[in-house]
Amino acid sequence: MPKLKTHRGAAKRFRLTKSGKVKRAKAYKSHILTKKSTKRKRNLRKAGYVSAVEEKNIRKLIPYK
Repeated sequence: MPKLKTHRGAAKRFRLTKSGKVKRAKAYKSHILTKKSTKRKRNLRKAGYVSAVEEKNIRKLIPYK
């Protein structure tokens, strides 16, 4: 069985936690920040988790993480 290639785009975007969940950054934090409230921007800093439905596909993309 040959080695699997890691999807480099996914490797930069996702991390695995010790419990095995897939961690991700939240969207809408890159630009047009002046109209967003401070509270909203602060909450966007926190980590999000990939839904259980998508987690299976992401794990295939990052097999050795």
